[in-house]
Amino acid sequence: MKTPPACAAPRFFVHTPLRPDADIALDEHASHHAARVLRLRENDALVLFDGTGGQYPGRIETIAGKSVTVRTGAFDPIERESPLNITLVQGLSSAERMDYSVQKAVELGAAAIVALVTEKSVVRLAGERADARAAHWRRIAVAACEQCGRNRIPQVGVAMPFARWLAAAPVDGLRLLALPDAPSSLAGALAARPQSVTVAVGPEAGFSPRENEDLLRAGFLPVHLGPRVLRTETVAPAMLAAINALAGDWN
Repeated sequence: MKTPPACAAPRFFVHTPLRPDADIALDEHASHHAARVLRLRENDALVLFDGTGGQYPGRIETIAGKSVTVRTGAFDPIERESPLNITLVQGLSSAERMDYSVQKAVELGAAAIVALVTEKSVVRLAGERADARAAHWRRIAVAACEQCGRNRIPQVGVAMPFARWLAAAPVDGLRLLALPDAPSSLAGALAARPQSVTVAVGPEAGFSPRENEDLLRAGFLPVHLGPRVLRTETVAPAMLAAINALAGDWN
C-alpha cells in the first residue's frame, strides 16, 4: 500500500500498538470523527500512528454503527520531529490561551510542554482539576499531531508549582527566558547551534521579579523578540518558529 503524503489522508492516533496487515478498531471518538465529521466511507484511505514512531497507511474496512475498523498496510518509518530537543515551559495562563500555546508548540516541534503555576498565574490548578486539565492538554497535543503529521506525542504533564519544577529541572542545553527588555536577541543566543533548548515563557502578567531572578540564577539567558511586547499566547509560538528558522528544520 502506497504511503500518502503527510496531509493527503486523515490521520488518527490509536492507543494500541500497531502492526502491518491488521484490522484495527478505532475508539469511539476516532470512529465518530472519521464517519460522522469527516464522512469517510469504506475503502477510504487514512493513516494510523501509535506514538512510538512511524505510521501505517490504511483503508477503512468496515463502518458499522458507531464502530470503524481499519486495515493497516506496510509500516512507514517516516518521522517529522525537530532536530532540536525543544521544551516549552509555559506559565499557566487562562484556558483558551493555554490551549493555544499547547497546540502551537506541538505543531512547531516541541518535544515536551511543562505548565507552571507561578506567582502571577490567574488560573490555579491542583488535585483532580489539575489532572483533568492535563488530560485535556494531552488530547490537544494528540489532535495537533494528527493534523501536523508528527508520529510521536510530546510529553505534557500536570501543572506544577514554579519552585518545584525549577529545583528538578535539567541543566543541560540552552535555556532561554523570554523578556521584552532583555539585552540579547534570540538569533545571538542560538549562534552556538545547541542540540536542546528550553524556553521559559511567563503567564499573562509575566513571571514575578523573584521568579525571573531565580531563572537567571539557574542559567536561563534572557532574550527579546524585537521591540514589541507580545501576549503570552503569542510568545511561545513566535519563539519556537524563530528557533526552527534559525537553528531547526526550517533552514
